[in-house]
Amino acid sequence: MLSRTAENLYWLARYVERAEYLARTIEATLRVTALPNTYTGKTNEWDSALLTAGVSASFYEVYKEANEQNVVNYLSFAPSNPSSIRNCIENARLNSRSVRTALTGEMWDTINSAWIELQEVWGKGTSTREELAKFLRFVQETSLRFDGSAYRTMLRNDAYWFSRLGLHLERADNTARILDVRFADVEPNSRDAARQLEDFYYWTSILSSVSALEIYRKVYRDVVTPARVVELMILNQQMPRSLLASLEGVCVNLAMLRTSGSNQCERFAGKLRAELVYSDIRQIFEAGLHAYLTQFLARVFELGNLVARTYLMLPVA
Repeated sequence: MLSRTAENLYWLARYVERAEYLARTIEATLRVTALPNTYTGKTNEWDSALLTAGVSASFYEVYKEANEQNVVNYLSFAPSNPSSIRNCIENARLNSRSVRTALTGEMWDTINSAWIELQEVWGKGTSTREELAKFLRFVQETSLRFDGSAYRTMLRNDAYWFSRLGLHLERADNTARILDVRFADVEPNSRDAARQLEDFYYWTSILSSVSALEIYRKVYRDVVTPARVVELMILNQQMPRSLLASLEGVCVNLAMLRTSGSNQCERFAGKLRAELVYSDIRQIFEAGLHAYLTQFLARVFELGNLVARTYLMLPVA
């Protein structure tokens, strides 16, 4: 397979997954801001959403205040934000067109029809909470349809493996970020950090935002506690969006794409997966959840660079 084709497939999957992550991040932030001030405290949840999305600096070049309207518009519809949902969907469609023959009809129809349907929304934005909720749900359903189409209809060859590699790598990054959405702008080991760590409502909203509340109840059959939520989202291999499950997917797909020059990339991914396998929840909390997730994100970024250098013949980011 040409490296250019592999690059298009890899980034197509990443853009679709990223659009869903941004929709879930906005949804999670809306859930938290809907809580009484007693539970949310002094933390600006919209600032946290920007930080975890990695666009805080560019946001403040355009807006002066991080409030619901500004942040939702920037993360969802802003053409100037390379990581906005709008740009993710448009870039996914561009990549789809470039590798149209490598995709099935169902996959192309999902991306193309989503792009067409969202044209009107991008032009006027969302004026009510109901419209915003409908838009966010549509983005998530588009990602689910695309993922389901790929799983059910693609031939198991290099095109499929590169697509799944991009999906799992992006999902590992996104799960870590959405777990960290409340802690990004809080000083480690501070009173606010301790209070938010024990916030029942926050952790319930996180589970709901990633469609994991029912899974949590099936696994633990008990009240929601921070330690169990973190264990489920980081260390439980049966949880599809957990960090361990995502790294397992990365390793499986790297093995299917093995070449004579891919040893370093596979070793790095395997080491990162092994560290998750042999971690326990006490170690994570002792290190500090925010510090742990920050380190994990840095290593996933490094892994992405290795993938680009090994398979896609791209310069390191």
